[in-house]
Amino acid sequence: MFIDASALVAMIVGEPEAEEFSFRARQAAVRYTSPLATYEAALAISRIRRAPLAETQGVLDRFAARTSIQIVSITPEIGRLAIETFARFGRGKHPARLNMGDCFAYACARDLDVPLLCEGDDFAQTDIRLA
Repeated sequence: MFIDASALVAMIVGEPEAEEFSFRARQAAVRYTSPLATYEAALAISRIRRAPLAETQGVLDRFAARTSIQIVSITPEIGRLAIETFARFGRGKHPARLNMGDCFAYACARDLDVPLLCEGDDFAQTDIRLA
């Protein structure tokens, strides 16, 4: 599965969905995220916890190591898929209103052929397989 920034934040800060997301993640044979997702998660966690970004980065690194989340590279193909995703589902183009981070999460999940673990309704309005 590909773990979106929203799910990373939920699990790390203990949002209401944290337990369900953690359960789903543990069921996955393999877990991925990207540098872009960890960037988004670090900013959100830092804001929520009022913590320095360097500290938040350490929290994310330890969480990824503890839960065996692999950080995948953003390849040129994933970049092209993200652009195509925005053309189909981006803000101002589709009710899903995906932003840049969402488009890259979608593209990573599509490229890896895995379901996407995420919070909210936006991805449910697309054709991506959800975890």
